[in-house]
Amino acid sequence: MKNPSDFIAIALDNLEDYGHIKNLINQTKPFCSIYKVGLELFTRFGPPILDCIRDADRGIFLDLKFHDIPNTVAKAVIAASQLGVQYCTIHVQGGKAMMCAAVAAAKVLRDRGVIPPKLIGVTVLTSIDEHCLRNELNVGLSVEQQVQSLAQLAVAAGMDGVVCSAADLPKVKKTLPNALEIITPGIRCSGSTVHDQKRVATPKDAIANGATLLVIGREVTLSEDPALSVQEILSNISTLFKNI
Repeated sequence: MKNPSDFIAIALDNLEDYGHIKNLINQTKPFCSIYKVGLELFTRFGPPILDCIRDADRGIFLDLKFHDIPNTVAKAVIAASQLGVQYCTIHVQGGKAMMCAAVAAAKVLRDRGVIPPKLIGVTVLTSIDEHCLRNELNVGLSVEQQVQSLAQLAVAAGMDGVVCSAADLPKVKKTLPNALEIITPGIRCSGSTVHDQKRVATPKDAIANGATLLVIGREVTLSEDPALSVQEILSNISTLFKNI
């Protein structure tokens, strides 16, 4: 049975000072299970930034959104396993062959007795809305239809989970296996600033709609009291959690 804190992953992006990052982790680690490191942070500090998370005895979500030829992505999955991460993301739009290569690499690792990261397919970024999808990316489907299509492709390729906006979850979840990890970004408490996210939801709504892990960034990292902000999120979901 999961605890409320097991639903929370704090995104450490948008932070530039190593000491600040370590301090934020120390303040918030009692209230979350995983920390997410994305492109910005990994590019700035490299693999050593993961030591802060290991030292706190928390899981690592490496969010680099692999998107390349199958062989390159397969080798990237192996490299991620050597970093000891629990999750890594792959763009579903890279195609089924690319995802299958990643899944095959994970199987090779398991056969060797190594625990691979869970492979999470990125469907449609939460910064992309209907206008962008149709007029800039020339995709004729609605956002919801595109998310459904990509999520099903990820399932067909054998991925462990998908990233999906909570706004898309109510209908998308119905088409997915119950065991699939559903990682949900764009989480904002009521009245919070949405920043550059266009499809957002409250923590409670996201879990009610099927999310298994909530990615929460600026709601916590830009707060004057990060620990209090996480505790407020836990309070928001605890009542629902008791009924799960």
